[in-house]
Amino acid sequence: MDIIEVTRELGRALQADERYVAMVAARKASDEDQALQEAIGEFNLKRMAINNEAQKDDRNEETIKRLNEEFRAVYQRIMENEHMLRYNEAKNDFDALLQRITGIIGLCADGEDPNTADYDPASCGGDCSSCGGCH
Repeated sequence: MDIIEVTRELGRALQADERYVAMVAARKASDEDQALQEAIGEFNLKRMAINNEAQKDDRNEETIKRLNEEFRAVYQRIMENEHMLRYNEAKNDFDALLQRITGIIGLCADGEDPNTADYDPASCGGDCSSCGGCH
């Protein structure tokens, strides 16, 4: 079996993992939550309104302040939504799995023993732009 086929097998295993299944289910529930989708639409409109007002030569600081308050209120409503909370938790769990997989692959590419290489989240500062690999 070549490396691409092994990678495809990893992809199949990844999609069968309970963390992936939970994330997909949580995303579907969020997508089907009409109140959440309306709040996300409102959030996007508020963001556009803030940008439009801020770009005006004669912008009104009171209007920007009011729009920012409304923007934060909608954001809070979104982030407190039960479906969004579940999605964020499931997404974080899945992202941690992906980070571990990527870390192990990186270690192996650097010559570490594939049987013992593992990702240590404590060693990650979170800023991948200056990362030399997850070791």
